[in-house]
Amino acid sequence: MSPRKKQALWRYAQYAILVIALLAAIAMADWKTLSTRVFNLDVAAQQFPEIITVALKNTLLYTVLGFSVGLSGGLLLALMRISKVAPYRWISTLYVEIFRGIPALLVFFAFGYGIPLAFKIRFVDNLIPVTLSLGMVSAAYVSEVLRAGLEGVPAGQYEAARSLGMSHARAMFSIIVPQAFRMVLPPLTNEVILLTKDSSLVYLLGVTTAQYELAKFGREGLTASGAGLTPLVVAGLCYLLITIPLGQVAKYFEMKTKASSRK
Repeated sequence: MSPRKKQALWRYAQYAILVIALLAAIAMADWKTLSTRVFNLDVAAQQFPEIITVALKNTLLYTVLGFSVGLSGGLLLALMRISKVAPYRWISTLYVEIFRGIPALLVFFAFGYGIPLAFKIRFVDNLIPVTLSLGMVSAAYVSEVLRAGLEGVPAGQYEAARSLGMSHARAMFSIIVPQAFRMVLPPLTNEVILLTKDSSLVYLLGVTTAQYELAKFGREGLTASGAGLTPLVVAGLCYLLITIPLGQVAKYFEMKTKASSRK
């Protein structure tokens, strides 16, 4: 038997194993319990339209606001990281190491309770600490992505801009930064996906019903009589409505980046 036929036979064997495993899982599952406690369509219908008009809308709002802060802060940190001024590099490095090294949960506690207690301030709305918490965590990761993009732009681009009489700031923001952004669009999109899931930590700040995001909405639905795990399943599906399209966008940007690099 030729090596090609052996590879084909092994591939078909793997397909057969996967089909057998799937059929075994279907046969062993307790479908009665699943239909009443996990995939109850009547309970799922009760989650609408609030899960869309409140929870999904708030999740998107928290993600957009957090990423806006993270993107602007990340760009500043990335420019500081590649700066020739040593204190700027030290500050940005310290920031990135701290906020990448501690859980986002602790950051939410810090902005929700620690900072108001330490500085005797009170946020008029939870939207402020939520935005700051998500943004501060995101900035640490975004800065590393952007730094890689900035360092990936050929040095000759900057030198050519300077030779044309551009100032350092104009060369960076007119020539280098736009090219860097095009290079790092796929990982930036993945960061939005991670930030969407981090928004589930909003519940730590004691949100009102009108401020529920998807995870909190799903947890509250568990208390309903006979709801089972269905509310959490519905919340998970709503998360997929956000993350799957974003994943496809990231793949599209990745293909565009690869195609442009071949030219």
